[in-house]
Amino acid sequence: MHALPYWRLSGYYFFYFAFIGAFSPYFGLYLQSLKFSAWDIGLLMSQMQLMRLFGPNFWGWIADHYGWRLSIIRLAGAVGLAGFLAFFWLDRLPGMLLAMAVLAFFWSGALPLVEALTFDHLREDRGRYSRIRLWGSIGFIVAVMATGALLDFLPPIAVLWVCSAILGGILLCALFLPEARALAHAPLLLPVLGILRQPAVLAFMAACFAMSVAHGAYYVFYSIHLADHGYSKTAVGILWSLGVMAEIGVFMVMPKVMQRHSLRAVMLLCFGAAVLRFLMIGWGMSSLFIAVIAQLLHGLTFGAYHASAIVAVNRWFPGKAQARGQALYSSLSFGAGGLLGALISGRTWDQWGAGWSFSLGSLFAFAGFLMIYRWLGEAAAVDGPGRPKSPDPVQ
Repeated sequence: MHALPYWRLSGYYFFYFAFIGAFSPYFGLYLQSLKFSAWDIGLLMSQMQLMRLFGPNFWGWIADHYGWRLSIIRLAGAVGLAGFLAFFWLDRLPGMLLAMAVLAFFWSGALPLVEALTFDHLREDRGRYSRIRLWGSIGFIVAVMATGALLDFLPPIAVLWVCSAILGGILLCALFLPEARALAHAPLLLPVLGILRQPAVLAFMAACFAMSVAHGAYYVFYSIHLADHGYSKTAVGILWSLGVMAEIGVFMVMPKVMQRHSLRAVMLLCFGAAVLRFLMIGWGMSSLFIAVIAQLLHGLTFGAYHASAIVAVNRWFPGKAQARGQALYSSLSFGAGGLLGALISGRTWDQWGAGWSFSLGSLFAFAGFLMIYRWLGEAAAVDGPGRPKSPDPVQ
């Protein structure tokens, strides 16, 4: 009987998303302490998304063609740590851009391969994915809370020490991840681009792109936005954690939700919640009640959205297309979409203000809602390339 390496996989997700929990909310505050402008901060943070355009696809192609999946995951952990350590000696924009690009190119390529590895270990028990992925959310909460509390007493440079320690944890976990025997799949009937050209798949990817653009101001400027409204670093950490706690709750119930409701229905709910959420963040942060409600909606705008999307991509891109399918999803949504969202928010933050920057995010979320509503029909699921299977690809 196949033994699932539950804790080794969960440990990797824990540290991977713990890094995001320490980096995304607080690295911008560190850059602000170095007197970088909003545009410079947006440009630096956008490197994480820019490299997602290239890194996942490059490493996914290497893994599919040469079978070096685990070696790439471990290399990404080592070089990612080395790239980040350079920030201890850098404080000028050109050098920091280069270090961020190196970090992001390797770091961004690892997760799609780990996602594919996880599904190979899960085999037909894909519903347990959410139970493994929730450890990433737990890692995020631990990191964002601990880092926020530390920064209330320590200078902003402390975020570099925290992130370096977490990247060391990622590398350690990568060294102990076991390989999985690939599942036997039906022959691949279409190339990857052929799968991507299917109207439902193309609309789905475009909607995911729009959702990531919508989150641009949130991931770059949310902590700065809260600090401007008088929230302490600890309060910032609590609000970030509250959103991820909602995400964990959603991950726990997603297997049952996806058995009862179609992908289209779940995604429409997620995109609708995003429209409301970013309007609330843009205009309502003077109210703690509105701030709390907006963060609870993270359970839908990321938790339910990502859990359904990742399993759908796994079904749409089977067999040897799996790693590249996950890489395409990461590149087109978090890469291209996140890059555009970060650059737009970096440009509009000083000129338009926080309210209109987040409102623009709501507009992109609404565009994604329309694409899902129009193109992702109830019979859009595929069990393999081009073969309709059921009303919902995420069962």
